[in-house]
Amino acid sequence: MQALAFIFAAATTVTQPLSTGTDKFNIQFSPRTPEQIASFYIARGFPEDVVNILKQQCFITIRIHNTGTEKLWLNLANWKFTANGKPLHRDHRDVWKQRWSDMGLPLRFQSTFRWTLLPESLDYVPQEEEGGNIILPRVKGPISLQASFITGNNKQGPVINIEYDKLYCAEDPQ
Repeated sequence: MQALAFIFAAATTVTQPLSTGTDKFNIQFSPRTPEQIASFYIARGFPEDVVNILKQQCFITIRIHNTGTEKLWLNLANWKFTANGKPLHRDHRDVWKQRWSDMGLPLRFQSTFRWTLLPESLDYVPQEEEGGNIILPRVKGPISLQASFITGNNKQGPVINIEYDKLYCAEDPQ
């Protein structure tokens, strides 16, 4: 993840990371422009038709840091996005896998793409920090997130709910 963060941080010219959290964890959000996404995947030799598909999406790099003393459980099924008062559907990584397979995208590119995504579920031990990209349909205006995290070694701790309404799809500089 550190390499991914470095690569994307080096390309960041438009935004500073946004963040939210609690006394138990911190989340940073870094919206990526289509140009940044294209540069990243072109540099890895991705075919032009795939890069064009990815440039049309809304990429947000997310870094989660467990600052608490208990295990924190990420499950993206417990994250709900809305834009303009309507649900904003995030495709599961399996949808992307099937799309790339149907297009005949070589496995080396599928693997690289999958590596850049935020895992669908992950446990964060105290002080652990991990992240990756989420991909949403590109929309204008603010995006809101409602997310729940379970805590505790056996998922028996309290549920932490957050709401964040400062997300957006980054645009290329004009």
